Amino acid sequence: MVTTKSRGDEGEDQALAHLQAQGLSLVERNYRVARGPSARGAEVDLIMRDTDGTLVFVEVRKRTDRSHGGAAATVGRGKQQRCIRGAKHYLMQLNRLPPCRFDVVAIDGECIEWLPAAFDAGS
Repeated sequence: MVTTKSRGDEGEDQALAHLQAQGLSLVERNYRVARGPSARGAEVDLIMRDTDGTLVFVEVRKRTDRSHGGAAATVGRGKQQRCIRGAKHYLMQLNRLPPCRFDVVAIDGECIEWLPAAFDAGS
């Protein structure tokens, strides 16, 4: 049975393979921050390291086709904010802050589009 979770996992597998083929290395997958009484939930699908040392927080979106605007169009302000919160939480664990960016990998059917620096923490 195909579920939303299994489709999402498949999309993350595809995005991971695509980014690794571009030279990025996996740091962490499915980084989640639980909701609490005073905190909203946060998530980062993939945390990667680029060849120049940049830490890359990746949002992966998968759609069967480009109808309704396609996968990239679904990364709205709310999704960006959850990714940014997750990144901030992750970065608090580090002794030294590396350069960072937020990428999107949009998968529409068989088409994979990598959008480096798709948004920033100030957007």
